[in-house]
Amino acid sequence: MENIELINIWKEQNAKIEKTLTINKLLLKETISQKAESALNGLVRLTTAGIIAFVFYLLLLGYILFYAISNYSSASNYFIVSMSAIALINIKGFADYIKHLAWTKHINYNGSVMQIQKQLSKLQLSIINHSKIMILQLPFWTTFYLSDSWFPQDIGFTYILFQIAIIGSFIYLTYWLYINHKSENFNKKWFRNMIAGSGGKSVEKALEFYKEIEEFEKEDLVA
Repeated sequence: MENIELINIWKEQNAKIEKTLTINKLLLKETISQKAESALNGLVRLTTAGIIAFVFYLLLLGYILFYAISNYSSASNYFIVSMSAIALINIKGFADYIKHLAWTKHINYNGSVMQIQKQLSKLQLSIINHSKIMILQLPFWTTFYLSDSWFPQDIGFTYILFQIAIIGSFIYLTYWLYINHKSENFNKKWFRNMIAGSGGKSVEKALEFYKEIEEFEKEDLVA
């Protein structure tokens, strides 16, 4: 009889402990979600400001290109090609910012932790790809000022070598950065700093918060 009473008491205590752990987990999730949402508010502000900046920048590029094409001469070939490439890449960047803002606004913090982490990981990967594409404009900033009217026929061999070296260096740098823009490099400071300007830091912080819930569940299992 005493054994049955002890078992019943144990069951009651165990049920209370499980209930307490469940409540603690829910409270932890709510707290983490608030922290994550606060961290992502930085991304919302960044993308909103970025969208506005992109609008003015693309309008400026569009006007410059329109003027160059309207007053076309072969001397402006380098400029038109370079500015067109830069404009196209920045249009993609503009679209990415709009997409990232929409995704951030539609994160369901009341959903499961796994679902939230999936949404954040998707956003993080998109930010990496955005930064990866934006890098492609670098070499074109070394050619826009060239002109068929004087390059290469009216300059010395030394300057031609210098210009080739500059273009080649930027092409190599672009290639190196492009192939190294991957999530595997998140442990490297230079990479985190590069994508921070596109909102990567905010997403990384939000993901770190949700890892606290994983740690809590691991400790719960061990206990």
